[in-house]
Amino acid sequence: MKARNLTKLLAISSIAFLSGCSTPDPIVEANNLDLELEQQLTQSSGGIGKEYYRLPESNDFNNIPQDPKNPLSTEKVELGKFLYHETGLAQNPKNQAGMNTYSCASCHHSKAGFQAGMPQGMGEGGSGFGVHGESRHVSELYDMKDVDVQPIRTPSAMNIAYQTNVLWNGQFGGTHLNIGTEASWKDNGHPTGTNRLGFEGIETQAIAGRDVHRLVIDKIFMTNYSTYKDLYQKAFDPASLNDPVKLKNNGALAIAAYERTLLSNQAPFQMWLRGNYGAMTDDEKEGAKLFFGKGQCSTCHNGPSLANMEFHALGMTDLTTGSYGNNEVINVTDANPEHKGRGGFTGRDEDMYKFKVPQLYNLKDSPFYGHGASFTSVKEVIQYKNAAVAQNSNVPVDKLSSQFKPLGLSEVEIDQLTEFIDHALRDPNLDRYVPEQLPTGLAFPNNDNQSIIDLGF
Repeated sequence: MKARNLTKLLAISSIAFLSGCSTPDPIVEANNLDLELEQQLTQSSGGIGKEYYRLPESNDFNNIPQDPKNPLSTEKVELGKFLYHETGLAQNPKNQAGMNTYSCASCHHSKAGFQAGMPQGMGEGGSGFGVHGESRHVSELYDMKDVDVQPIRTPSAMNIAYQTNVLWNGQFGGTHLNIGTEASWKDNGHPTGTNRLGFEGIETQAIAGRDVHRLVIDKIFMTNYSTYKDLYQKAFDPASLNDPVKLKNNGALAIAAYERTLLSNQAPFQMWLRGNYGAMTDDEKEGAKLFFGKGQCSTCHNGPSLANMEFHALGMTDLTTGSYGNNEVINVTDANPEHKGRGGFTGRDEDMYKFKVPQLYNLKDSPFYGHGASFTSVKEVIQYKNAAVAQNSNVPVDKLSSQFKPLGLSEVEIDQLTEFIDHALRDPNLDRYVPEQLPTGLAFPNNDNQSIIDLGF
């Protein structure tokens, strides 16, 4: 406990000096373990070193990856932050009981590391929140068929700026990896048809998600909430207020701009990368050495977000109907194309059962892992990859990734690797990305009666 508390104090001190104008000497001098880790990072980064893994500050727009068709600005990000959490956008629910009750943040909120806090994200038709989103359940006012749930575990929005194509199957985005997949894009009106607008994945998902989840963005700019109209006119051409299509799309683009600033740049590992050698414990540093060395994690989990844009079949179990602890999964069948990963989108045999490599920051904030929520701790995932025995009998052996092979890690090494991912990669201050209140005054991320009680609004 003492070591953990000292680490927290050092991290707080580091945050303070990083926000200043000058850069003082490191709080703790580098020891041999730090030097060994630095050498390991140089090797895993192809000779670049620590700077290869540093995340930019959230207002450092020049260094945050962005869509050329949606450049970042302070006003656009601020507008997007409100809209992302705005339950007042829920204006077109299937059931009138859902009016003004859910938002983008219902499934991607800060308390769960911008994941859902449960195996299946739930927007309209959900009731309650709990502490970290773990107690959301189907409202008694809804038929199961009308509840808006995801057929696969909600992916994290953390560090999403480093993804050119998003979702587990990479289906969103009309650029980069999806060039050549046009035959898989449905007609306009279908979510993947949004790819035809030519935006990258984050922007495409924001526009498509607006319609999929029946969020009415344009009306908010024509109400008495002057904050929204004022921010819109600062972020976009004021004349576009008279263009219904641009108005709706621009609101979604503001949400995407905000999402690009969700960076775990105050995690202990990030502090260590910036010269605060006391930000990580020795066990976390040993775990980092394993991550970038013997554990071979950085083969796929590399770069600032510790991810890449590859897809691999690791034989993990799909999200299936049944009980996951206190959570009951609904509206999922074996026929869901999401169970086939990238192949479910492209239809290509070589893509079947492959899922996108996820980012690894703030995983500890949500107790479900894998595309099918089949693990309840980071340690379980590491043990699974260490043994390399597939869970899912539906995945043919010849489809499994060549990276899925025994690693030979000892129990001590597994524990150290877990320490690094659980603690050193956890940014403790994600509330900085959340508005204190909404212009509408509504509760968020959910505004149903039980959530209002749980959240203390």
